[in-house]
Amino acid sequence: MIELDLKDKKILYQLDLNCRQSNTQIGKKVGLSRKVVEYRINRMGEIGLITNYFTVINSYMLGFDAYRYYIKFQNATNKIKDEIGEYIAKYKHIWTCSSIKGVYDLSIVVWVSNIQEFYNFWDDINDKYGDHFAEKLFSIYVKAHCYPNSYLLGNDYSKDERDIFQITGEAKKIDIDYIDYQILNILAINARISTVDIAKEINLSSQNVQYRINKLIEKKLIQAFRVNIDVSKIKLEHFKVDIFLNQPSKRKQLWRELELLPNIIFINTSVGYADIEIEMIVKSSDEIIEIMDKIMSKYENFIKKYNFYTGSKFYKIRCLPELTDKDFK
Repeated sequence: MIELDLKDKKILYQLDLNCRQSNTQIGKKVGLSRKVVEYRINRMGEIGLITNYFTVINSYMLGFDAYRYYIKFQNATNKIKDEIGEYIAKYKHIWTCSSIKGVYDLSIVVWVSNIQEFYNFWDDINDKYGDHFAEKLFSIYVKAHCYPNSYLLGNDYSKDERDIFQITGEAKKIDIDYIDYQILNILAINARISTVDIAKEINLSSQNVQYRINKLIEKKLIQAFRVNIDVSKIKLEHFKVDIFLNQPSKRKQLWRELELLPNIIFINTSVGYADIEIEMIVKSSDEIIEIMDKIMSKYENFIKKYNFYTGSKFYKIRCLPELTDKDFK
């Protein structure tokens, strides 16, 4: 287990709010020098606590929808399960693909521009691995409210910073050119890369790169620059909880209650499955049960049931579909 002091936690929190902040900017906010911030960030990277930096991109605005499948395996060894996960992750439009422990074994979210494209993707997977699928559950992802990693600060967090960005299918479609996409493609997997390095990679001036990034932020296609944290290194777990309501009309009331919990990092909405889907960082499943018991006691007969599970392996996480220059002609 890795022991973090309060300064480390504040640095991680600032990186999660905006990982493109300079070390000097972060230092001023946490009360440390630039060199000390740099040292601490490098150390947290070397020990595997910081895994990478990613950009939250609203790909709905590029004309894509998000479809999700849960799969329960049958007659599948761990080797076969890994093979399936790795095969699916190679598909260019995968948003997330992860093995999970709970009611289902695999979770897939894929970006699709039309139903035929999705059918081709799913038909290929079924042809190759369908014999190993005992159960399949399909739904359409509509909205994901993303919340900062406030759990790092315990109860000493800013409620004003809780709901600062979201990925939503309600967004208006916008047009971008291939240069914009190249910038997004780099930032999607390395949000902390400098504009100078981006400029070198795509043969553009750094001033032009920064201008385009600013415009993409202004259009809300870029929602945030965040940090990926391996919470298992600090004895925490990432759980997803699917909540089914007796009174769906009061869903927004429950949402407002949940979003104030510092453990919550996502609240998602889908069509065809649960009424509310949340993701949280906690010490164990016992803490989830404790949190849900309190909520169910407060709102008697409000919640019908809930399921929870944890991700055991992530094969791919990428907010941006993989496109080529031909897609922009």
